[in-house]
Amino acid sequence: MNRARFDLLGIGNAIVDVVAPADHAFLSRHDMHPGSMRLIDAEQAEALYEAMPPGRESSGGSAANTCAAAAWLGARVAFLGKVADDPLGHIFRHDITQAGVHFPSHALAGGAPTARCLILVTEDGQRTMNTFLGASIAFGEGDIDPHAIADASILYLEGYLFDPPAAQAAFRSAARAAREAGRSVALSLSDPFCVDRHRAAFRALLGGIDLLFANEAELTSLYETNTLADAIDAVRREVPLAIVTRSESGSVILNGHDTVEIDAEPTRVIDTTGAGDAYAAGFLTGFVAGRPLAECGRLGSLAAAEIISHYGARFEV
Repeated sequence: MNRARFDLLGIGNAIVDVVAPADHAFLSRHDMHPGSMRLIDAEQAEALYEAMPPGRESSGGSAANTCAAAAWLGARVAFLGKVADDPLGHIFRHDITQAGVHFPSHALAGGAPTARCLILVTEDGQRTMNTFLGASIAFGEGDIDPHAIADASILYLEGYLFDPPAAQAAFRSAARAAREAGRSVALSLSDPFCVDRHRAAFRALLGGIDLLFANEAELTSLYETNTLADAIDAVRREVPLAIVTRSESGSVILNGHDTVEIDAEPTRVIDTTGAGDAYAAGFLTGFVAGRPLAECGRLGSLAAAEIISHYGARFEV
């Protein structure tokens, strides 16, 4: 296999993250449940944005966060996602490019505005997310760049983008292009909400997945069991390499019949935004460099610990 131009190419929702501190009284006034994620419409997004305390704006979305973190760690990275030709779209493009990520995607002309995720972080480090998906869900097969995918060692797919039928078709097309080029395909399940909505489609997609990232809740939902051990047994039979994150309990790497357990890295929790994304970045950066799985998991844990030690989903060290 020829050396790839990129170590990693991510596909996901292109979202501008706005992260701000808030107290529980603010959440209550705006009918938010602490720690939840809800979808909001354009009108709600504008009203909440105006009411929020001052925050930090950056390119975001799960796969975009992973790509930016991997680039910071020294990987050669590209990202495909949809933004509008508007001020927030320009912020996204400038920010992710400045992070060292190649972003060749064309902007949506006319239609929904750029997506944004309004994240309120309480003193206990818990994040409450309000997401307007906007232009990001216009991503379809026409936005797939097969040449860039063929030129990336690993294609990384974000489960959050899996909702629209056009995006599902784009996922299948992208995975097919990667396999035809002899590249690896990784999938993040992203959220139990995504799994509950698209369980059958995710299971169908697993046949072409080389690496699966999931937390405990996502994996047990995927296999409709309350027992993690049962879910682990099931995923071993379907995916060559599965990485299960367990928050403060660390992570488990499932490589066929082998199991590698990774401890969580001790840190002070300020904001859990992007922890799983950073873990994936650390793991994939090590993996594409050919490091042992235990070392990949250790890099993932270190990356996640750094991210949750401050506000936002970008490294600050």
